[in-house]
Amino acid sequence: MLLRYSPTSPYVRKVTVAAEEIGLADHLTWQHTNPWVPESDIGTHNPLGKIPALVLDSGETLYESDLICEYLDSLHAGEKLFPPEGERRWRALKLHALADGMLDSAVHRIVENNKRPAELYWADWDAYQQRKIDRGLDALEADPDRLEERLTIGQIAVACALGFLDFRFPSVAWRETRPHLAAWYDAFAKRPSMQKTVPQQPS
Repeated sequence: MLLRYSPTSPYVRKVTVAAEEIGLADHLTWQHTNPWVPESDIGTHNPLGKIPALVLDSGETLYESDLICEYLDSLHAGEKLFPPEGERRWRALKLHALADGMLDSAVHRIVENNKRPAELYWADWDAYQQRKIDRGLDALEADPDRLEERLTIGQIAVACALGFLDFRFPSVAWRETRPHLAAWYDAFAKRPSMQKTVPQQPS
């Protein structure tokens, strides 16, 4: 299976951490892709022009990190990252949705600060996105027990979101008022899957 990726994408990181955790990383090959350049051919694999995109051996392509992670999770016989049923499933998916929403807001901030022409910068929109991130962080801080449950896609998504904030927005200093969340992340970040996938700027 071929994964179209960027080493700085938090959505790609979620896929690769999941693949490492379920023992499928060796089944993937990677093709570096910059979806921002006009000449990129990512549209041949994802009409939305986004990464990650997973090209199956059959030629079928799956896109969006949620779908790719759930597909990979269907390929192994161990405990599932996407619990199949019951309360544990909905708790995992809720955590996943919260983390992905925070990531979406962080990416909006990247676009506003780094991609949009400076004369078109919209400060209110940028601040609005940061408020959403802050509320997400506060919700995670207020419910530390949920992060300590058995591993699911929810914890992976949260860890990738926090890692992206550290990578792209170190000035946010989210740890200062969220000690429980900071302690959990510092421990989770030591997992081999996280250590192998630390985001790097392309050389």
